[in-house]
Amino acid sequence: MKKESNIKTFIYTLKELDNVVENLYLLFDKCSIFVFSGDLGSGKTTIIKRLLKRSGINEVTVSPTFLYVVQYFNQLNQKFNHFDLYRIGNLEEFESMGFSELLYEANSWSFIEWPEIILPILNKNVCLINIEYYGENKRKLTYEIK
Repeated sequence: MKKESNIKTFIYTLKELDNVVENLYLLFDKCSIFVFSGDLGSGKTTIIKRLLKRSGINEVTVSPTFLYVVQYFNQLNQKFNHFDLYRIGNLEEFESMGFSELLYEANSWSFIEWPEIILPILNKNVCLINIEYYGENKRKLTYEIK
């Protein structure tokens, strides 16, 4: 019997993005951490903003590039952490800022851009997402649950 792969792929345009977001949203019961890898401008922040909106965040969402993390709460008091680790140099710096304590809090989800330096400490309930350019006006999103 062939084991089903836990790697899923979507090829989409901006008009089809809501379908991708809905598929990722359905993973909230399996994953509390969503890490986003991909080239600059590939759409990581765009997807995270749409996931936040889908999760009931009605306020304006911003990229945390210079803040490292922005936290949001919806009407159900669920917490959402949006990290941008592009400017963090190493795992020790991440941990010294107390960010690792936010990752597995109850009733919370974390969306992490540029996650490479913290991958060693992500050991459960993680959705690894990679976004690539795929032809003109298309993206290829691949995810795997670890």
